[in-house]
Amino acid sequence: MSGIDDFKNINIAYEPVWAIGTGNNCSVEDTKEAINFIRKFIKPDTRILYGGSVKSQNSGDYIKNAGVNGLLVGGASLNPEEFVKIVKSAE
Repeated sequence: MSGIDDFKNINIAYEPVWAIGTGNNCSVEDTKEAINFIRKFIKPDTRILYGGSVKSQNSGDYIKNAGVNGLLVGGASLNPEEFVKIVKSAE
């Protein structure tokens, strides 16, 4: 059975293709602009995640300043110490 209720648990991923695995992350300002644009078309409680060269040096800024609800961590998750720093930056 499917219907509109199936969409209540959807997450949106904002992941600029040029930032994936390149080490070149999207700026916090550009990410915030994109998140604000996306939010115009979705329910207020929909979660938006950022992905694209996430590392401990930028992860906290995405959570605190860009308006994202979570992160999609790629290569940085392979380093346990780095991944712990990323998790702690989101607290």
